[in-house]
Amino acid sequence: MDPNLRPAFAYTVIYVKDVAESVAFYASAFGYNVRRLDESHRWGELESGETTIAFTPKHQRETDEITGAVKEPASSEKQRSQMEVCLAYEDVDAAYQRAVEKGAVPVSPPEPREWGQKVGYVRDIDGIVVRLGSYVKPQ
Repeated sequence: MDPNLRPAFAYTVIYVKDVAESVAFYASAFGYNVRRLDESHRWGELESGETTIAFTPKHQRETDEITGAVKEPASSEKQRSQMEVCLAYEDVDAAYQRAVEKGAVPVSPPEPREWGQKVGYVRDIDGIVVRLGSYVKPQ
């Protein structure tokens, strides 16, 4: 394959109600440093390694007019959006506890899974499911 056509995975964009509030929440609840929050509060980024976690409002020209409106799940707690944010930690129990203490809604406490990972789930302030898991050891 032509190396000029091999992409780097650059961003995951999360559409939220309030960019500044979500950036502050993710920094506090999940331990990220804020890379950028523009003055208009229409774009925010967290330092998250090679891939950037970015936030932008649910309703703006780019989402509504060009690519379509953001579809939200119904209000039922048993429904979720078409994406999930997955974060890896050395100490999943401590990460889960901190997230809940900082305002994440508990869904399922960390427990060992059959594939060798310890996983817990919370919801962020926009209702998005966030998976907190241990690192998966390569086989």
